[in-house]
Amino acid sequence: MVIPAPAVNAENSRRFIKLREVKNLTTFSTSEIYRRIAAGTFPAQISLGPKSVVWQLSEIQAWCDARIADSRGEVA
Repeated sequence: MVIPAPAVNAENSRRFIKLREVKNLTTFSTSEIYRRIAAGTFPAQISLGPKSVVWQLSEIQAWCDARIADSRGEVA
């Protein structure tokens, strides 16, 4: 059974999320998230200032959808 990926709407494409939500969505630890960013296998953070970074929700959702498709041998 193929479940269609959720549509990326304008609201999600511009919504920023903090590290806590990225961790909740992926179940990764902070160090694993940054390790994967350094390896180029995870969406990079966006700097809002010297001590503030966020991620774009739509990029994290697309990354999660791709992992699901990969694990099931489907096309994302």
